[in-house]
Amino acid sequence: MAKFRSAESLQKFASVHSSIHNHFNQERHLYNRQEFKLNRTAAVEEWRQPAI
Repeated sequence: MAKFRSAESLQKFASVHSSIHNHFNQERHLYNRQEFKLNRTAAVEEWRQPAI
């Protein structure tokens, strides 16, 4: 928390960061390159779709 001015700003950052990290974290070491790229492309396409 040293670089955040308040606990509230830390909470906002952690909330946004976790949703993005969970969406894009593909655990690269578990896949070969081709599977990783397919999963990553699918995640980016899903991310770019408008939220309803």
